[in-house]
Amino acid sequence: MKWKHPPIIKIYEALGSVADNRVEISENAGKVFSSSGNKYYTIAYDPEARAIMSNDNASFWKGYLGYPSIAFLMKTGVLPYDASVAELLKGVVWKDINQKFKNDFDKTLEYILSSKTEVQKKVLREFVSMINDEITKLDLHLLGTKKAPPEGY
Repeated sequence: MKWKHPPIIKIYEALGSVADNRVEISENAGKVFSSSGNKYYTIAYDPEARAIMSNDNASFWKGYLGYPSIAFLMKTGVLPYDASVAELLKGVVWKDINQKFKNDFDKTLEYILSSKTEVQKKVLREFVSMINDEITKLDLHLLGTKKAPPEGY
């Protein structure tokens, strides 16, 4: 079974989590801490099988590749990462902004990008588009059975 393709905002969120040093790696496993810092998601990856598993909400409930998996893949070099681009998303409290806009990802992204210059927006959009294409090429499968997300904020 394959992962559904994520909404584009999940790539922005992954960039921010790597920029915030919220990703911990231990060989083919890892932890990604939420933007609130109150919980973390676990990731397991099998490069030979091209399979990954994370217990984040999106992966569990929606069946698409969530931002923790994308962040893990960036941190391990499977997906490209550019610190200068990611720096533009450092310190974003995604959970609060998503809740403010009732998980309307388009409004969340519009809000986040509204504080950026036109040049910064262009750089972000181009880099995220390239990552989006790379995710498609990876064609990742689910690794094992889905695991329920952690409770709390």
